Amino acid sequence: MDLPPCGVYRTTEPIGSIQANRLVYFHNHGNPGPGVYLPEKWSANRAHFSKSGTTLADENLAFTLEPLQAEGLYRVKSSITCCEKNCRTYPAELLVQLGYNGQGEPILFVPEWTASGLAFPNMGNKLDADRLAEISPLKVWAPKPPADGSDHAPDTPTVH
Repeated sequence: MDLPPCGVYRTTEPIGSIQANRLVYFHNHGNPGPGVYLPEKWSANRAHFSKSGTTLADENLAFTLEPLQAEGLYRVKSSITCCEKNCRTYPAELLVQLGYNGQGEPILFVPEWTASGLAFPNMGNKLDADRLAEISPLKVWAPKPPADGSDHAPDTPTVH
């Protein structure tokens, strides 16, 4: 059975002790098998997932996971508002950062130019999921994490 790819998901039903509507990272491989991992903290508006997770008792549970767009930097393709109440407007071509809360709900953060460069706020606004189609991921150059667990990153960067 081909399992979904590794990535960020929201549970739609309980998996072991993990409730429905939780942000998780799904690994489709591993020892002792495929599993889900809960976030244990957030840094720079990105979730950091626990190293210990919950193995799927039945691999079919993987297909109950709702895939989420990757956390990262995006551009707004055409002007949108956060929700039906129109609390916040995001104009076309605006740079935004997509993150999630513990329930897997999307949050947009709007960086600002400061004297020392781009500053990313700690607070963002929830975004109705149907508006995610109006943002497009940007490529950001980042160093590859070291494969050996050391602090030295290889010279070849990756694109996020």
